[in-house]
Amino acid sequence: MRWLDDGTPEVVAAALRQVAPKLGELPIEFRPMRVEADPTWWVASAVVGERFVVKFAWSEPAALRLAHEIAVIEALSVPFLPEVVASSTDPVLLVTALVPGQVLFDVVDSIDRESAGQQLAHFLGSLHQSPVDGLPPAGLQPASTDAIRAGFPRWVRPEKRSMILKWCDWADAVLAVSRSPVLVHGDLHGGNQIWYDGRLRAVVDFETAGRGDPEYDLRLFPGTGPGLELLTSTLRHYPAPPLDTDRIMAWHLRTLLGDALWRSEAGVGLPDCRIADAWVEDLEQRFSALGIKP
Repeated sequence: MRWLDDGTPEVVAAALRQVAPKLGELPIEFRPMRVEADPTWWVASAVVGERFVVKFAWSEPAALRLAHEIAVIEALSVPFLPEVVASSTDPVLLVTALVPGQVLFDVVDSIDRESAGQQLAHFLGSLHQSPVDGLPPAGLQPASTDAIRAGFPRWVRPEKRSMILKWCDWADAVLAVSRSPVLVHGDLHGGNQIWYDGRLRAVVDFETAGRGDPEYDLRLFPGTGPGLELLTSTLRHYPAPPLDTDRIMAWHLRTLLGDALWRSEAGVGLPDCRIADAWVEDLEQRFSALGIKP
């Protein structure tokens, strides 16, 4: 396996000419990107000839994740996968067909959530029935409840602190029950779903796919869109056996509070420009709406 020397246009274009000569002479539109200090995240993508997307990496850990994504996509037979046009591990490069549309975050307020949930359930039901032999656990595991207990209370009002600790105890108890692992996407947020005219066109970014609870893939749904309609619709249409809502919310709790914790500690603003207390109130409302009393 070989990764690129860097992520500059010249290096990427040269690699593309090597892996897919017919595409190598097409113009490449590089998206604005912030180069992280951590080489783990030295991966990016660009649009080729307005018809394709090339994904590339210029560090070993990033290349390992991209090579894993290539292997997973090429082994899967499920709906809504990106169409692979070319791929290589020497150098590590993935080229897929560009799908017209918008990410779910941009359209979730306007699409029919019942239809959206039906389509997502179709994708997840197929994915979760795929073989998991030889796959590692899903990446991007959220913060542990121990980390949340230790760090999160200082970022909320004193009257909320005991409730946070109680929630963590509840999440531990829920997730302590073992489940047979399935193949999960691992990072199924709205930015990794391409929608067009109310239809799911593609699910992208399988870098963190691996073994996990089926409920793990829905841990971001409670915070996507107005209310809980996307989550409840997906649950209604998900094939048997039904998913455990408590388990989804236990993963959601760890994900939501873990995200708010590291951002608060790092001095990075929360994505919606609110404070950690507001996220806790959101979580309270979601528990109440679902009839869950952690």
